[in-house]
Amino acid sequence: MPSGVLVKPGDVVDRDREWGLLTDFLTDPDPAMRLGIVSGRRRHGKSYLLQALSEQAGGLYMTAVREEGRLPAIQRFADTVAAHAGLRAGSLRLTDWRDVLASALDVTSRSTYPLLVIDELPYLLQHSPEIPGLLQQIYDERQRRAAPGAGPGPRLIMCGSALSVMHELLSGTKPLRGRAVVDLRLGPFDYRDSRAFWQIDDPQTALKVHAVLGGAPGYRSVAARPHPDGGFDTWLSRTLLDPGRAVYSRAETEYLLREDPRITQHTLYYDILTAIAQGATTPSKIGAALERPRNAVAHPLGVLESTGYIRREQDILRTRHPVITLADPVIRFNQLITLPQAAAVEQGFAEQVWQQAAPTFNSKIVGPHFEDLARDFTRRYAHPLLPGGLPGPVGTTEVADPAARTKHEVDVIALAAGERPQSPRTRIALLGEAKATAARRGTGDLQRLEHIRTLLADQGHDITGTVLALYSLHGFYPDLIELADHREDILLADLPTLYGR
Repeated sequence: MPSGVLVKPGDVVDRDREWGLLTDFLTDPDPAMRLGIVSGRRRHGKSYLLQALSEQAGGLYMTAVREEGRLPAIQRFADTVAAHAGLRAGSLRLTDWRDVLASALDVTSRSTYPLLVIDELPYLLQHSPEIPGLLQQIYDERQRRAAPGAGPGPRLIMCGSALSVMHELLSGTKPLRGRAVVDLRLGPFDYRDSRAFWQIDDPQTALKVHAVLGGAPGYRSVAARPHPDGGFDTWLSRTLLDPGRAVYSRAETEYLLREDPRITQHTLYYDILTAIAQGATTPSKIGAALERPRNAVAHPLGVLESTGYIRREQDILRTRHPVITLADPVIRFNQLITLPQAAAVEQGFAEQVWQQAAPTFNSKIVGPHFEDLARDFTRRYAHPLLPGGLPGPVGTTEVADPAARTKHEVDVIALAAGERPQSPRTRIALLGEAKATAARRGTGDLQRLEHIRTLLADQGHDITGTVLALYSLHGFYPDLIELADHREDILLADLPTLYGR
C-alpha cells in the first residue's frame, strides 16, 4: 500500500519528512508486529502529529495522564478500547496491562491500518514499570504467529516528552531493545519555518520571537495574542512576563524541569541553569559559580544535556573542553530576565522590568541567538551561495595568533564536505563572523577574517576555496557591498538573507 494513501492534513504544518516516515511505517505490508518510538520536548507537536495520523488511519489513540493511578488508568484505557470497538463503556472488565494491550492490538487489527498509539508513556511507567516487559512478550508472541499474506500486522507507536525515559526504552538490556523500527525524535521548527508558522511579517520581530520561544509550535496557541507584529515589547510583556498567562516563563521553566523524573533537586538545577546563562561554560566554572566542587555538578549537567536543556559545543578545529550553553530559549529568558526580577514581575511591573532588561536581552539573548541562526543558515541554506556547495560540519573555533599573543574567536566555521572535526590539515569551506550590534559591518570586519584565514593556512589547513562570510543584523557599509560584488570569496548575509527575503 503506498504511503500516499495517508495524505498529511492541511493543519499539520511542515513535518513532511516525519509524516512520510510514519506513514511508511504504518503502510508496510509485513504481517509481523512493528514498534515505533516518538519522543520530543514538550510543545514540539508530537501529540498533534500522532492524533492526525490516527485520525487519517482510523487508528486507536490513547494518552496517559500524569496524576492518574494504575487501576484508574487501566479502566480508562479499557473503556477507550471498548469505544473503538463500538462497545459501551465498562463492557471490558480488564484487570491488568497485558489484557489491555493485547485487546487494544486485537481491536486495531480489524482496521485497514492497524495502528495503536500510546501517548505520554512515561506517565504510565511511573506506576506500571512492567509495561515494556509485557510489550516484549506480546511482540515476540505475535512475531511467531505472523502469517504470510495476512496483511499488515499491528503497528504500535509509543510517545513521550520525558526524553531520558523514552531514550532508555531501547538501550542496554531493556526489554524493547532491538525491536523498534522507528525511533523518531521530533525537534522544533527551524527559524524560517517558525516565522511562517507564526505568520510574522517583520524578520527582526521573527528573530526576537524565536530567541525567546524557539521553534516549538505549541507556544503559538497560548502566546499568539496579541500578535508579535503588533509590537514585540507589548507582546512580550503580555506573554512571557505575565504571571497570568500559560506561557509565563517562570511557570513554563518549572514545568519543563518537572518533565524529567530524575530532576528532583530543583534549586540545584535552577542555580546551574542560571550560572550557564550568565556565562559559566565549563563544569569547573559552573561549580565555582555555585561554590561547589566540579564533581558535584557533573551528574546534573548530564541530566540537563540528555533532556535537551543544555548542549556541549565542541570546537570544530581544536581538541579542548566543550563549551556548555543553554539550548532552551524559554529557560534562558527566565534565568536572565524573569527570575532576577520575579517579585517585581509578579507585582505587575512587567513593562518596567522589560525596559530595564533591554541591555541584557540584546547582549546575552539576541546576540548569541543571532550567531546560532548564522550557523543554522550555513548548515541549511547557504549551499547555493557557496562555490563548493553543501558544506560539512559547522560550528565555532578559536584560532591562535602567536605574533599578537592572542586568540581569535570565530563565530561560524564550516569545513568542506567529507572533512572531520578536529582533524589536522582540514579543508575549510567558510569562515564567518556574526554580529547583532547596531553598527553596520565594514571592511575592517572583512580584514579580520582575512587575517584569521592566513593564520589557518600557516597552521596547515587548506584555505583554497574558503569563503569569508559576514552576518549582520543591521546590514553593511556601501564600500563592503561594492567589494563583495567583485569577489567570489565574500558572502554578505543580512537578516532578510537569513530569512530567505
